[in-house]
Amino acid sequence: MTGAPFDLFPAGDIPIPAQIAKAGDAAVNAIGGAADNLIGTIGRVTVSIPANGPGEVLLPVRGGSEAFAAWSADGPLPRHSRVIVVDALSARSVLVGLSPV
Repeated sequence: MTGAPFDLFPAGDIPIPAQIAKAGDAAVNAIGGAADNLIGTIGRVTVSIPANGPGEVLLPVRGGSEAFAAWSADGPLPRHSRVIVVDALSARSVLVGLSPV
């Protein structure tokens, strides 16, 4: 199909209104999406993060707490470390560093 509105979005990139978007939706981490709002969020490591692989962090989101896959910008991080999100890698994964506070 061609013509408006089909030429507005590449195949499969149909936008999801913010009111119904949720973590895991392709549009949530689109440029400026919800995952980008995690940058600067303080959380705790729940599964130790090795130097070259993922662990898990618990972050405050939407009035609750949610677990995210996490990679470290500061080398290995043990469980219970206080961390800050420095980048959102996807809707459910983040890059974290040790929190200065």
